[in-house]
Amino acid sequence: MLTLTPVERSALRAEAHALKPIVLIGEAGLTEAVMKEIDLGLDSHGLIKVRVFGDDREARIEMYERICAELEAAPVQHIGKLLVLYRPKKEVEKARAAKAGKGMRMVTIVKPSASGTKKPTVSKVMLKGNERVTEGGTIKRAKKRQTSTKKTILG
Repeated sequence: MLTLTPVERSALRAEAHALKPIVLIGEAGLTEAVMKEIDLGLDSHGLIKVRVFGDDREARIEMYERICAELEAAPVQHIGKLLVLYRPKKEVEKARAAKAGKGMRMVTIVKPSASGTKKPTVSKVMLKGNERVTEGGTIKRAKKRQTSTKKTILG
């Protein structure tokens, strides 16, 4: 279980004042799904509020201690049916897929007028990774690369 100094706890209580509960614990109590949601909330927010529906104060205290012990979180505040928990956010890097191609990109298309005396038409278009603009200003999708049947058979 993570421990906080009184100054840190006071600062976190002040910060948590404006928060709304993101996890609600109902009649079923502290199930695996609820623990998973609390864990995800702590990972993404760091400081969360949990509301417990139930009148048994001893059960709420037991839940509070169990959550803090299992998820390695710090107890910040327990007021009535609200529990405030803190755990430093984890820095998660999303790995990009190896096959990922180009993303969306903005392209400006300028088409000259047919007569040549009027202003050219200008339009901005979002292109996907597999699209390209031709000389005439039309958008074409790239064709899939052809593979040799010999290579697939022998491969």
